Amino acid sequence: MSTASISVDEFQALEQKVHRAVEIIKQEREARARAEAEIAQLREQLEFQTLLAQESQTAVNALTKDRESVRQRVEKMLQQMDELI
Repeated sequence: MSTASISVDEFQALEQKVHRAVEIIKQEREARARAEAEIAQLREQLEFQTLLAQESQTAVNALTKDRESVRQRVEKMLQQMDELI
């Protein structure tokens, strides 16, 4: 037997290691695909939440502007009432 030859047991052990390595790579690829899908979903949710926040801020700004307008009108009416008294 030459030094370059390997036994059947050594070959089987090497074969098992290769199979385990292949399985680990498959599992890691699947995990990566799941993670990428989750990232895409989270980005979509973030975009939606950002849009909602922007719409809410716009609504708050509009309400604040309306409140100020009503306050000014009430003050004007009170001044007119004071002038009548």
